[in-house]
Amino acid sequence: MAFDSLSAKLADVFKKLRGVGKLTEKDVTEAMVHVRRALLEADVSFRIVKEFISNVTAKAVGDEVLKSLTPGQHVIKIVNEELISLMGTTNAKLTFSTKLPTVYMLVGLQGAGKTTAAGKIAGQLRKQGKKPLLVACDVYRPAAVKQLMVVGSGYGVPVFELGTEKNPVDIAKSALDHAERMGNDVVIIDTAGRLHIDDELMDELKNIKAAVQPQEILLVVDAMTGQDAVNVAENFSEKIGVDGVIVTKLDSDTRGGAVLSVRKITGKPIKFVGMGERMDELEAFHPDRMANRILGMGDVLTLIEKAESALDEEEVAKLEKKLKRNEFDLDDFLSQIQQIKKMGPLKNVLGMIPGLGNQLKGVEVDERGFVGVEAIIRSMTPQERRNPDVLNASRKRRISAGSGRSVQEINQLLKQFDSMKVMFKQFSDTGKQGKGKKGKFNLPF
Repeated sequence: MAFDSLSAKLADVFKKLRGVGKLTEKDVTEAMVHVRRALLEADVSFRIVKEFISNVTAKAVGDEVLKSLTPGQHVIKIVNEELISLMGTTNAKLTFSTKLPTVYMLVGLQGAGKTTAAGKIAGQLRKQGKKPLLVACDVYRPAAVKQLMVVGSGYGVPVFELGTEKNPVDIAKSALDHAERMGNDVVIIDTAGRLHIDDELMDELKNIKAAVQPQEILLVVDAMTGQDAVNVAENFSEKIGVDGVIVTKLDSDTRGGAVLSVRKITGKPIKFVGMGERMDELEAFHPDRMANRILGMGDVLTLIEKAESALDEEEVAKLEKKLKRNEFDLDDFLSQIQQIKKMGPLKNVLGMIPGLGNQLKGVEVDERGFVGVEAIIRSMTPQERRNPDVLNASRKRRISAGSGRSVQEINQLLKQFDSMKVMFKQFSDTGKQGKGKKGKFNLPF
């Protein structure tokens, strides 16, 4: 997971600072030596690390911090603010043209994930009520057009292609005409990449840019390439101009240096980060939320957004009614497990909860427990799911044989279910007493 190593090292530094009753300049200097090393090991650019440490140190040795009753917390606050400043301060959203269609042009090296990113953005825009069109302008890479068509089909988005014999510039221009005829209000152009930056690639991209005049050019870089991602971003920014950056495969990179370097070096905002394979795991980039994740403070807002996307409102409404009538059963329990799984890998979800991020460092969260729970519940009869009290020893042995799980595991599940049922009942009673406005997130899942 991104920033695992950096987060763990920073947590150790800040733990020591919190344990000091009164900070001295020497304490701050020693702490910054460790922070500097942690950032460099996370593959953050040396010049950025130098400036970052200088800024934090200058603020941390001020009287307000050193004479504070909680100097360690003050230093952490300063580091958090500097991280946010480094990554761009605010969330940079996609902009839309006043003249339709809005054109986005995705550029980057081969293998960075342009095609997948194009599909995910198109899918998200479609969910927002737009009518996107994907355009296949990579006529060089084998099966690139086919890949885009498969991706588009998966998200319910049409793909415009003219085969591999046509010039990419002509394809892009024809796509705009097609979009106007078909009423597509967004056009996303998937361009060709190369293994390395060369003049031929840049000339082609410049020609496409001149032909379609995109609203935004979005550069896609692979987080796993570390400093190379930053060098690529600098080159593309200088040679063709970019309006925003998409950092892919951040979930596979434990360092995260690209995210901490790209914005500062290019001056261009990071608009999306790829945190997994699913469409909603191409996340809008929020510098403050990412800084909180790095410092182990969680990311409640993104967690809520994921829940809003994953939870079925009708199911939640039905569940609330059942809770009021105290009719919550194992079918409902199974339904909630399935809803949670839609939010993404469990470790990622748990890592967004404040306080849990650092505790999960190095811990493997075994999601196979979900599979076991589902197997147990699916091995029950409808009557047993509705009324688990009927589960005697012989029934449990039958369920154990059907699910491949032990009777002990079945008893553990029933105990967890009883605890959840009591918790939901208490939560529902709180709502009745008027202690909170009823709504989608009055339920603790």
